[in-house]
Amino acid sequence: MPPRTKTTTRTTARSAAPVAEPGEPSGTGSTPSPSASAAPTEVPATRPNGRAAAGRAAPGRRAAGRSTTGSSGATGAAPEPTPGSGTRLVIVESPAKAKTIAGYLGPGWQVESSIGHIRDLPRSAADVPAAHKGKPWARLGVDVDNDFEPLYVVTPDKKLQVSKLKALVKEASELYLATDEDREGEAIAWHLLQTLKPTVPVKRMVFHEITPQAIRRAVDNPREIDENLVNAQETRRILDRLYGYEVSPVLWKKVMPRLSAGRVQSVATRVLVERERARMRFRAAEYWNIEGLFGATVARQGWPAGSDGADAAAADAGVERTPLPATLVALDGNRIATGRDFAPTGELTTSGVTRLDEAGAQALTDRLAQAAFAVRSVETKPYRRSPYPPFMTSTLQQEAGRKLRFSSQRTMQIAQRLYENGYITYMRTDSTNLSETALTAARSQAESLYGPEYVPASPRTYTKKVKNAQEAHEAIRPAGDHFRTPGEVRGELDVDSYRLYELIWQRTVASQMADARGTSATIRLGATSSAGENAEFSASGKVITFPGFLRAYVEGADDPDAELEDRERRLPDVRQGDPLAVRSLTPRGHTTSPPARFTEASLVKTLEELGIGRPSTYASIIGTIQDRGYVWKKGSALVPSFVAFAVVGLLEDHFGRLVDYRFTATMEDDLDDIAAGTSASTDWLTRFYFGTGDGTDPATAAGLKHLVSERLGEIDAREVNSIPLGEADDGTTVVVRVGRYGPYVQLGEGRASVPDDLAPDELTVARALELLAAPSGDRVLGVDTATGATITAKAGRFGPYVTTDTDPPRTSSLLRTMSLETLTLDDAVKLLTLPRTLGAGADGEEVTAQNGRYGPYVKKGTESRSLESEDQLFTVTLEDALALLAQPKARGRRQAAQTPPLRELGNDPASGKPMVVREGRFGPYVTDGETNASLRKGDAVESITDARAAELLADRRARGPAPAKRAARGTAKTTATKSGAAKSTTAKSTTAKSTTAKSTTAKSTTAKSTTAKSTTAKSTAAKSTTAKTAAKSGTTARDSAAKTATSRVGAKGSATQKAGEEPAATGSSAPDDGGGAAGATSGGTRRTG
Repeated sequence: MPPRTKTTTRTTARSAAPVAEPGEPSGTGSTPSPSASAAPTEVPATRPNGRAAAGRAAPGRRAAGRSTTGSSGATGAAPEPTPGSGTRLVIVESPAKAKTIAGYLGPGWQVESSIGHIRDLPRSAADVPAAHKGKPWARLGVDVDNDFEPLYVVTPDKKLQVSKLKALVKEASELYLATDEDREGEAIAWHLLQTLKPTVPVKRMVFHEITPQAIRRAVDNPREIDENLVNAQETRRILDRLYGYEVSPVLWKKVMPRLSAGRVQSVATRVLVERERARMRFRAAEYWNIEGLFGATVARQGWPAGSDGADAAAADAGVERTPLPATLVALDGNRIATGRDFAPTGELTTSGVTRLDEAGAQALTDRLAQAAFAVRSVETKPYRRSPYPPFMTSTLQQEAGRKLRFSSQRTMQIAQRLYENGYITYMRTDSTNLSETALTAARSQAESLYGPEYVPASPRTYTKKVKNAQEAHEAIRPAGDHFRTPGEVRGELDVDSYRLYELIWQRTVASQMADARGTSATIRLGATSSAGENAEFSASGKVITFPGFLRAYVEGADDPDAELEDRERRLPDVRQGDPLAVRSLTPRGHTTSPPARFTEASLVKTLEELGIGRPSTYASIIGTIQDRGYVWKKGSALVPSFVAFAVVGLLEDHFGRLVDYRFTATMEDDLDDIAAGTSASTDWLTRFYFGTGDGTDPATAAGLKHLVSERLGEIDAREVNSIPLGEADDGTTVVVRVGRYGPYVQLGEGRASVPDDLAPDELTVARALELLAAPSGDRVLGVDTATGATITAKAGRFGPYVTTDTDPPRTSSLLRTMSLETLTLDDAVKLLTLPRTLGAGADGEEVTAQNGRYGPYVKKGTESRSLESEDQLFTVTLEDALALLAQPKARGRRQAAQTPPLRELGNDPASGKPMVVREGRFGPYVTDGETNASLRKGDAVESITDARAAELLADRRARGPAPAKRAARGTAKTTATKSGAAKSTTAKSTTAKSTTAKSTTAKSTTAKSTTAKSTTAKSTAAKSTTAKTAAKSGTTARDSAAKTATSRVGAKGSATQKAGEEPAATGSSAPDDGGGAAGATSGGTRRTG
């Protein structure tokens, strides 16, 4: 990239519209361009430099170095502070976090949550203010021709919460912005300041753990908002919006609708696709060696001989002792070939090695059967191993995946709960550093639990951070000045939270413990075969003499090297020249393995090593690429889909720079420079979007806008969506094509769908030919004697069905209990009578029996009731149906319980209740009667195991309860004490009704007026006169709603939502990456890269 220039101070007033507060999102459309929908209401914005915006919506480009808080803590953009006599207000992101902190601060304080970001770029056309509709940049939400000014709007789901916060600020004497101390948290604090416009002193309050001591220190030591962090977050947000909104429509047009591209997600997908391509190119090679088991015959003291008492007694008698396993490593001085000596193509690439095949290994074994073996050398050396650093975000995700089998997203959800409830420090960090207090706590705990010899003389420091580390937070550790042991918190935490806390505690304490020490040994032994060949075997072992930190922590078991290191392998005490008895010699065949697929843990490690993305976003990145259908899980392995192949191929061929690893890592460097205040964001965005145009930097010579407009016409959709597999015997190319309804294989004119659970590397030419040769499933059943129509049974994309040869044809899906193989003509004739008319009710309305997506049912008008079995479709009478329709309609789980399950499983280990698979509105799901979890791609109803079902349920529980539906506008019930209507000289209006919706925010309805429309009537929040009237009557609606919301949120957990990736593309807008945030965590947190 060109040299960065210093961020320019900009103090000129913007020509901008005020901050918009949009209404409900618009419906879906065909393009990302906004439509001319009704304009949302707007409120004026205040710039950090103290000037009111004069026609733009909330300009986001701040003057570098200009503070938003004065020396007294008051905002520089607001009028002079006018402290009131009210309470001090603290605003955090999460309701759960608010509840915990409120318990520490006590009376005189009020803690409320913003529930994540309150403002963002417009998500749909409906969010764009009327003043900007029709402008060429409106679809992006960023004015690319005016220094990339972002258009900020209050998100529709936060409108009521913002109104609530404004009312609270008016009654407060001081405002403390206590959002997280990272880019996202700093941005939330800045947006709160811009939107709430407080006239009281404002202070920025930061902490890394939620304990009474930490909160008190934060209150006593406030600081100002960090403009560089805010600017860095804004730049990333704009970058991700430009990337997503420009590139995603290309995928819609050339691959299929509803796809998305993103700055980080597309590169992560490429990593997975490249690994799968390597697996597809791989050709296995076979090689053999010989494994021997030998016995030492000389008895000695020293090296342990094993714990078997009989062997020890035999050793005293001078006979064979502990067995010595060894492997053939050389023959006549040449090393025996192993897997590392072969290329992925199956060819032997290392010279000077001997490759044994099965016949050769067996023959050599026979020639060594009577040979005299002896020890040729014994090499011992000290062994020492140091503890691992404390966890940072990425290593926590990796280790939780290895040891606990948690997904990255599940790990972060649980960690968020632990942090918000005061058990651990902040879980989004790039640092391995521990504070002096934490060092003291870890060392003292290690000494008290394991003894003084387990603690080194001085504290261990871990200052190394990952490439492009974001902020210097502390490592993830137990909260507080004294760590609570896992045993002390076991009764307070659920199973998964306890397991993660235990892992963090172990890692933290172990990081301050002494090295593990021991001795490692390598024994070489050999013999001369009957043919005069010199065969040499080798054995290695390790004895740990002092466990050190291993007493507290052992690395993940899925790392083979680490697993071997953590296990002792004791060898017999032998010396050079000692004879050995041959117990067995066994030829062993081996086959080279393709590169292992990535797991979530290994993908996180790779992205971190490449410098792509940020540890705080990895969980959402992995969730995004799964949600978009680019990746599915096979066990713990991440398998890219053929859609991912098409998307990555398109990006590589036509937008190679955007998925280049080095370029993406360089972007992260540049964004960090902006965060440090050493680079100007506007200059950088200009180079990225418009290009340099001077040829000085080939990577940015053509900007994103030019690339998209220039390359779109060059892209051949058919070529992009074709993945060649190889050639058939006649030389014809067999290809996989990605169609609108999924992938299929094609040979000439022949086509066959690719099974959903077939991984790309398993789809060989031979397998493709099998699919093409398989019968289509069409089976002529016979002729319907009543109509003369020929009936055929077919296998369709949406399931098996029967159809007639009439024009138009009559069709009917098979019932769940039917199969194509056993279907008879009589069955088909019955199916074609559906829907079956039973007669009419007393009102003359027709009653029918039908088979639907969720099973058999009867229907009359808009009323329907489920039938108990499919047989009733053909036997139910009009009287039976009317009686059933007269019964109250079953809802929810009671209705689901009436439908027979698709499959019954064992008991869930967590709840102890039986698990079943049922058909739901969005497909099959597993349930234990309390928790429901949808089956994922690759999970089949017929083959899902009890363990997999339990895993899905555990993962669903970890994500917390699903957000409740919003209350209908204008229908909320009053929960507050009613007061008289506020009188007005213009109109008589009733007191605004308020409600605590099932979501985490208290919602209020619009005040109704009996006269002409007024500003008050349009407002979504009760105005001050109404609020004052309500206050005089006792408990205000706001207080009642806030209390109810807090109590409900406290029970449900966090609901924080931070700005990240746009929703999946539905045609109304393109998704942007946001570093890859796909959905909410248990705290609802969305993260940008």
